[in-house]
Amino acid sequence: MAVFSIVKLSELEGAKRIDAEYYDPVFYSLEALNKFEVRKLNAISDIAYGTTPPGGKFEERGVPFVRSQNFILGMINRADIVYCDANFHEQNKKSAIRPGDILFAAVGATIGQVAIVQDSIKEGNINQNIARVRILDSSTNPYYVGLFFLSKYGQLQIFRFVTGNAQAYLNSFQIGSFKIPVLSKQIQDELGLCFKKVEDFVENSYSLYSQAETLLLEELGLKDFKPKYEKTYTAKLSDAFSAHRIDAEYFQPAYEEVVRKIKEYPNGFSKLLKHVENIKPNFDPTKYPDEDFCYVELADIDSSIGIIHSVNKVKGGEAPSRARRLLKEGDVIVSSVEGSLEKVALVDKEHNGCLASTGFFQFRPLDILPEVLLVLSKTIVLQSQLKKKCSGTILTAVPKESLRDIIIPLLSFSSQQEIASLVQQSHEARKKAKELLELAKRAVEIAIEEGEEKAINFLSRIK
Repeated sequence: MAVFSIVKLSELEGAKRIDAEYYDPVFYSLEALNKFEVRKLNAISDIAYGTTPPGGKFEERGVPFVRSQNFILGMINRADIVYCDANFHEQNKKSAIRPGDILFAAVGATIGQVAIVQDSIKEGNINQNIARVRILDSSTNPYYVGLFFLSKYGQLQIFRFVTGNAQAYLNSFQIGSFKIPVLSKQIQDELGLCFKKVEDFVENSYSLYSQAETLLLEELGLKDFKPKYEKTYTAKLSDAFSAHRIDAEYFQPAYEEVVRKIKEYPNGFSKLLKHVENIKPNFDPTKYPDEDFCYVELADIDSSIGIIHSVNKVKGGEAPSRARRLLKEGDVIVSSVEGSLEKVALVDKEHNGCLASTGFFQFRPLDILPEVLLVLSKTIVLQSQLKKKCSGTILTAVPKESLRDIIIPLLSFSSQQEIASLVQQSHEARKKAKELLELAKRAVEIAIEEGEEKAINFLSRIK
């Protein structure tokens, strides 16, 4: 059945929009803002867009440089961040960011995503696909504003104003015209404190995972170990024939340094495939055409602590041709594609039964704790070996046949338990952060729909 709505010419808003999508009934809920005093964003803030360094060249260290793919959980994911040099940062001070700034993804596939710059990002800069909003009005809590735009009422405004044909785009005029309801200082500050708790959980999650990784590397004698990447080296012709490889990268001595260190581990080492089952991608979701599935791709992995942070909903009959893996709780999925090998995640209870792309390996632990397998897969132990095995021209990836040569150290069960406990605590902290963020967004919506008193009571029950 067709869905339509009728709008009077006198009711056309702003720039006299006449496209039907602008008046979709889904946007009627924005009328709830009319009972409040509202402020437009351009009246209380400074808005600036960033730029990318010449040639798209980034640095290994320097000033954090944020791109929209870094947005996660309402803040910036520090794990995937790149850097710009200090000179570029100084030349582009207008787009500098600091804690409390609100970032809008303004272009392309990530449009509508919002991040609040957390305290751990002391300073930074942004690319041209991001609009930085800095609240200048002292009576407005920037964390409340950020949470408002993460909530239903902020997201509806964003998607209502999206323009562009080939590529969606939000310009500064549109962002500046977004309306924020004026709530009391009390509820704004309560919401700000709630976001700070989210931030604390996230930072604790990073810290706990880092401790797990450090514990593993110290056990293996790999803490602070940096294999020397040689510019020139030689290899035996017999080795090339044996490996069926003649590309220079395969024989990079740095890779062998890592393998040598693993083999020196006092407790011994073994082949990876003796301790995990490499699950074949032979699940066919099209046999269940009407069943709902969650689908995981490389972009859905938060590589900072090895979790699946988002999924796409698909019907079995409409699943992508690459969706041929059926995940099980406890599996560890590892990217097989060069350039994204760090995309590694442990499948938790929430994502049991999800589909996953054939761009992953799917390791099912046999006699190793899954959390330990996760950390091994994310550190130099497996990353170096996987990188060495990459081959191909158009799409460089790790052939499944090469997994038989990969080795892992044989950690004692007590060491595994220590590492696993830290990873479990890390993932639990991230889970709490996600839950708390959802509650904070809901509190914003309750304040708008049912009043501030009910919102404050709702927040008071959050621990």
